[in-house]
Amino acid sequence: QVHLVESGGGLVQPGGSLRLSCLASGFSLDYYGIGWFRQAPGKEREGVSCVSSTGKTNYAGDAKGRFTISRDHGRNTVYLQINSLKPEDTAVYSCAKVRQLFKPCVLEASEYDFWGQGTQVTVSS
Repeated sequence: QVHLVESGGGLVQPGGSLRLSCLASGFSLDYYGIGWFRQAPGKEREGVSCVSSTGKTNYAGDAKGRFTISRDHGRNTVYLQINSLKPEDTAVYSCAKVRQLFKPCVLEASEYDFWGQGTQVTVSS
């Protein structure tokens, strides 16, 4: 059974950093990509970054430079490191599994079939 569990969110001051984790079970990162999405209050969900089964990464335009996605095969976990946090990064961050086996990841929610419950990131002084 597929499960995705995010952790690592919290309240952080502007300029701070967080590392979010997405623990995957029921499938292998060797075969499926993982994406990170976020949704701020009153806004549409947006893709932030993803990593394909091959390890190739993809970032939204405004995520480049401050966001880094990585994965640990041994732990079947994908991480999202966020540096220089800004108040506008405040959102619920969720990870999701790419629907199709070996398909390169893109930042379109329709390409994902299982989602975690999300972790809240709040950036405020």
